[in-house]
Amino acid sequence: MIEVKNLHKGFGKVQVLKGIDATFHPGKTNLIIGQSGSGKTVFIKSLIGLHKPEKGTIAFDGRINTKFTDDEKQQWRQEIGMVFQGSALFDSQTVQDNVMFPLKMFTKKSEEEMLDRVNFVLKRVKLKDSNKKLPAELSGGMQKRVAIARAIVMNPKYLFCDEPNSGLDPRTAIVIDNLIQEITDEYQITTVINTHDMNSVLEIGEKIIFLKDGKKEWEGTSEDIFKTENEAVVDFVYSSDLLKKVRQAHLNQTK
Repeated sequence: MIEVKNLHKGFGKVQVLKGIDATFHPGKTNLIIGQSGSGKTVFIKSLIGLHKPEKGTIAFDGRINTKFTDDEKQQWRQEIGMVFQGSALFDSQTVQDNVMFPLKMFTKKSEEEMLDRVNFVLKRVKLKDSNKKLPAELSGGMQKRVAIARAIVMNPKYLFCDEPNSGLDPRTAIVIDNLIQEITDEYQITTVINTHDMNSVLEIGEKIIFLKDGKKEWEGTSEDIFKTENEAVVDFVYSSDLLKKVRQAHLNQTK
């Protein structure tokens, strides 16, 4: 579980995060949404330790990350998996080497043990026998699955995904959403997803936090978001005529 209390972060005279409180539970897909400039990226970078908050705390299962010793920080980093927006694979390395990279960096496992783990996670993301392929030989969706395999190869407690569906077609995006949700539930990971994808919000949003101007404007589930009367949320999520019709149809069914 990740607990955020009164989080503030700014750059110079510009205050980006303005007192955010949030709790992210294990086994749930926790989504962060909001317009560009709302603070989503700074928020997730603060969660993974790339930004140090000026005020407030971020606790990982009761451990406040700004109070970690060097050894505790090293251990914590091994507990985090990250799926980057552009997958961030090493172009010159094979799928196997990309996925094995965290194991080589953080563990003392033998080559055989590392390969067993790599093969296990590649099978889990439905990329069995793709070990020797290069990223350029894979589709965008397959590259994203390699990125997910690399993110979970260390069996993390916490998984962070930054726009995991960016650049993917709608069908492939659904596959990635379902995979992330399955892995989150299967391994009881605390998963936090930064997204603009409204299909992700409506389909796998077990907990959704909506940021506006650096503050938490609203939170709830994908079911709650259909019924909310918060104008800022409605304007953001149901910006298209099609989504407005989907929302109205859902409301009519629940009357």
